[in-house]
Amino acid sequence: MEKSCWLNLSLHLLTILSAIQHPLISHASSDYSRHPPRRIILTPHRRSHSDPQQVHISLVGRDRMKVSWITDDKSSSSVVEYGKTPGKYDSSATGEHTSYRYFFYSSGKIHHVEIGPLEAGTVYYYRCGGSGPEYSFKTPPSTFPIEFALVGDLGQTEWTASTLLHVNRTEYDVLLLPGDLSYADSHQPLWDSFGRLVEPYASRRPWMVTEGNHEIEMFPIIYPHGFTAFNSRWPMPFQESGSTSNLYYSFEVGGCHVIMLGSYAEFDEGSDQYKWVKGDLDKVDRRRTPWLIVLIHAPWYSTNLAHEGEGDSMRKAIEELLYQARVDVVFAGHVHAYERFTRVYKNKADGCGPIHVTIGDGGNREGLALAFEKLTHPSLSMYREPSFGHGRLRIFNHTHALWSWHRNNDSDSLLADTRWLQSLSLSKQCTHYQLDDQPSPPLLSLTTLNDEL
Repeated sequence: MEKSCWLNLSLHLLTILSAIQHPLISHASSDYSRHPPRRIILTPHRRSHSDPQQVHISLVGRDRMKVSWITDDKSSSSVVEYGKTPGKYDSSATGEHTSYRYFFYSSGKIHHVEIGPLEAGTVYYYRCGGSGPEYSFKTPPSTFPIEFALVGDLGQTEWTASTLLHVNRTEYDVLLLPGDLSYADSHQPLWDSFGRLVEPYASRRPWMVTEGNHEIEMFPIIYPHGFTAFNSRWPMPFQESGSTSNLYYSFEVGGCHVIMLGSYAEFDEGSDQYKWVKGDLDKVDRRRTPWLIVLIHAPWYSTNLAHEGEGDSMRKAIEELLYQARVDVVFAGHVHAYERFTRVYKNKADGCGPIHVTIGDGGNREGLALAFEKLTHPSLSMYREPSFGHGRLRIFNHTHALWSWHRNNDSDSLLADTRWLQSLSLSKQCTHYQLDDQPSPPLLSLTTLNDEL
């Protein structure tokens, strides 16, 4: 259990800041009363020094899983035993370990072990380091249907705990998180607390994450590049997708190609990220992965007054690449509210553009972004609401998926927004359209576009 004075003081100050309430400006149902921020949860370490803690898993390739955990005991082995029967481990794998220092903080021993090959849609039982509790996870399916849970700007407050409980009440295959995980903001013990908080969920289903601004933790001269804790604790399969950075990568699962972009890595034309995403999109085979999904942190489209325009430069640099590739949907965080747009490209409704969804409402300590600009008609924004919650994308087959957003309401999770989505991979108008800096052919009216998702 952390007892440092500076951490306790920081938590006290953060709690005070999170209790500040802002004027309510609503553009959703007028009969719903939004809840204020809640206190930070500090999850203590109650196991032995040798027992694993902060266990979480992530996808690696089509049939492997990375198991990550931390031990206080620096002599603990980086070994995972696993099998299909509780308590019976037919296989084992040895991985690697790391650790880091951040000013006066020293991390525990951080273990990362890849296991597999694994069968799709199968429950596996596993143990980390040869001791401690048994965990289990279910691998995603090899094809449709597949379901993603989506939540951004998670943090570790009472609202975070509520969101995670709601997510866990319904089966899903993979959780996607578009940045801002722990809200440690350089207070490293909060990374440990966050890992313990999410372990019951992140050890059961793969969590695929990208970075947000709260992961940067840069300090001039001493830590000039930032992301030390994020890269050490949450390594994603960037090398498998040809990326040179943990801040952006892609993976395939169940008929979907998912691209995790880095809002806080260089993205201008000529940058490593730009070259990588262009090459990655060129390799996508929509016959094998008909659904193409992108995650970013700072939204490219938003009518919320918070973080206004912060995603514009990245949108101008990369949006055309996504449009040419016929990306189906782009999920973002950063803005602490929910908002769903119609298909859009270059600030205009476009039947061949992706749908943009902001889902930065996981439960962070900073509270909700309540103020939206006044809408014009017709509007690109289809639904918006400053409430905590989570989203689910259930992809049924090659052509159709159901998107839903679920608002937190204390012990309940209420369905607030839902729309069907059709993949662009089979759209004759979009598939064969060659971009020449002209708008797409008039596929659908704005009203029809609005009804699609």
